[in-house]
Amino acid sequence: MDTKREQLDRLLADYNCKNPEGLIGENGLLKQITKIILEQALQDDLIHLGDQRMSPLSPQGGRDRNGTTKPLIGNFGKPRSVPPHESDLVSAPALLVHRPASPVDVNDKIIALYVRGMSPVEIQGHLKKVSGIDVSAGTISAFTESVASELKSWRNRPLEGLYPIVYIDFVRAKVLDKGLVVTRVVCLAIGIAMDGVKDVLGMWVGENEGADFCRRVLAELKNRGVHDMLIVCVDGPLELSETAKMVLPDVQVQPYVASMVRNCLKYVSWKERKEMVSDLKAIYQAATSEQAQCELNAFAKKWDESHPAISQAWRRNWERILPLFTYSEDVRKVIYTTNTIESLHMALCKVTKDRRAFPDDLRLLQLLYLTLNNATKKWSMPVRDWKAALNRFSILFGDRMPVY
Repeated sequence: MDTKREQLDRLLADYNCKNPEGLIGENGLLKQITKIILEQALQDDLIHLGDQRMSPLSPQGGRDRNGTTKPLIGNFGKPRSVPPHESDLVSAPALLVHRPASPVDVNDKIIALYVRGMSPVEIQGHLKKVSGIDVSAGTISAFTESVASELKSWRNRPLEGLYPIVYIDFVRAKVLDKGLVVTRVVCLAIGIAMDGVKDVLGMWVGENEGADFCRRVLAELKNRGVHDMLIVCVDGPLELSETAKMVLPDVQVQPYVASMVRNCLKYVSWKERKEMVSDLKAIYQAATSEQAQCELNAFAKKWDESHPAISQAWRRNWERILPLFTYSEDVRKVIYTTNTIESLHMALCKVTKDRRAFPDDLRLLQLLYLTLNNATKKWSMPVRDWKAALNRFSILFGDRMPVY
């Protein structure tokens, strides 16, 4: 029998292939060499444990080399190893350590396949074929149904009566509707409760950002227990602000500053973004409305030649922005400091952009729910300087604030 060294020498001597398949293909030279090296390493491992090479074992010893061949999975592919495997080795070779798939990894795989429109039976076959994971179709079905049930409970849970600040944000996604790919708008309501902790109050799917959609969202929040919101920050057409006033007459509506900045940067190169963000901050962080107007004029003078639409957008919304400067600095910081909410928005946009189209609205909501559930795990601390802002709220909205 040839030694491993002789096998390697023969392989190298016989190699005369002119195409990539002969080198890196299923039966290419690299996989054959890897297979020989692994077999030698496993044989040496047995010798290290006290066994002579290919020595027979007596049945009385209770150790039989009756194992079958084992495919080893790695960056080198799946060369089939044929070591003299023993059924009851006390010390198993490190190369053959069983690494079961993590339940979390399996769940992620199931969800990823489910939102693409695959049935439980199709998911079962795919996992078995591609990952070697054996999960019954019944288990997959039960898991996907549990996600749907959890989403339904979350969307119907009761809410607190008062939220000092509520942000209305939108995410777009592609969904199949009667065989056609259409754009859906997902509305998210993120509230800051009296303790200063942020929470995603709900998530809704609609055809556009119209007034009817906004009215339905706010009405559902009222039905779930929200009787008052002090400030609502929403980005969108003027009719959204008017609709919010109709549903909650006493609410003060503000443009969602972070969303305005985000929309302004859509067509700005990465090279210019940092400088432009700094100039926009000078506008909405100005101490007074007069100073903000001066900063806006300076911004227009600097950027209108290359990006005229940005200053125009701010001027169109200027009357809606002005009330921001009537608040104290403590309240204004809370309103426009929304880094964690922007991080959530980016996470949701990433999962929608990674998929061409969702099979239906439900599967879109399920994936977004799992994403935001993971992204908001650390939302357990109050926003920065919340106590100072809450004190100002009690002065501005004294009769609407609860007495403790």
